[in-house]
Amino acid sequence: MTTPTEDTTETDQVLVASATGDGGNKPAALLGRTPGQIAWGRFKRNRIGVFCAAIVILYILVALLAPVITKLYGQSPYIPYGVRDMTLLDDSGIPIGANGGMSSTHWFGITPQAGYDIFAKLIYGIRTSLGIGLLITIFSGLVGIVLGVAQGYLGGRFDYFVGRFTDLLLALPQQLFFIAFTPIVLVWFVPLDRATPVYMRVIAIVLVQTFLGWMATARLLRGLSLSLREREYIEAAKITGASSWRIIFKELMPNLATTILVQMTLLLPAMVTAEAGLSFLGVGMTEPTPDWGLMFQDAVQNYRNDLTYLIFPGLSLMIFTIAFNQFGDAVRDALDPKTIR
Repeated sequence: MTTPTEDTTETDQVLVASATGDGGNKPAALLGRTPGQIAWGRFKRNRIGVFCAAIVILYILVALLAPVITKLYGQSPYIPYGVRDMTLLDDSGIPIGANGGMSSTHWFGITPQAGYDIFAKLIYGIRTSLGIGLLITIFSGLVGIVLGVAQGYLGGRFDYFVGRFTDLLLALPQQLFFIAFTPIVLVWFVPLDRATPVYMRVIAIVLVQTFLGWMATARLLRGLSLSLREREYIEAAKITGASSWRIIFKELMPNLATTILVQMTLLLPAMVTAEAGLSFLGVGMTEPTPDWGLMFQDAVQNYRNDLTYLIFPGLSLMIFTIAFNQFGDAVRDALDPKTIR
């Protein structure tokens, strides 16, 4: 009963195939294409989108294969090489050699004071920041999807009270409350006199950013659901006796899939950046866990003596953010041609 995706472009509706044999006297056959095939064809024509998709896939592969890459590289992100080998650092703890001690052994150099391998920390930092950002995106997306669609379809008091709660959360300074609430949530799970496990920090960050990160998705889907609930196929589902939640999950959700997918691709880089910001400010991940934000924090303190240390995590985060945003735009344009400018 769900309505199929419509496309107004004539060249995207059919593919004309020439028939062979009998001197070419047979009529041409019209081969239809699915909405997915049409969208994929549009996406492939977007060179910037394809290039950014390749970068995104590269980041994901690096995150998944971080242990393999560092093993082949021969260095670990958890070993302070400067402490083990005193010839790598001078008396002030600054790496000996140009550009932070770059060499055939340490490709991107080593960190000041302790001498951790920067390349190994960067590879594992991608894994940490991207993994946490993905968890936040999934959970905040699920909350926003369910509440937003339910608001738009159910309406009434449910829409009113959830809407006012959404307004309240949107009025809060998000970054400030990320910083304020993360230590509070950590204390709920782990007393101050005990060391906080890494997994507990991850849980706290995900909980806080999920609680304060679902509102934009909910608002967007609420508006679309208000329009879709007046369609004929929704009325038909009501007549057949389908429950409200069945209509939401079986009728509305499939027709919002395109919007949800695009929203998630645009939300992920924002959450990765927010997680790195928390670690940079000292309320996220802590040493010795490799993390982009911690690398920024350490590099900023030593930028006068080793500027290259700041460049590597900075370029990595910038490239990731730009590539994922452009990828999200390309996906949106491919799935909804009306948005193409």
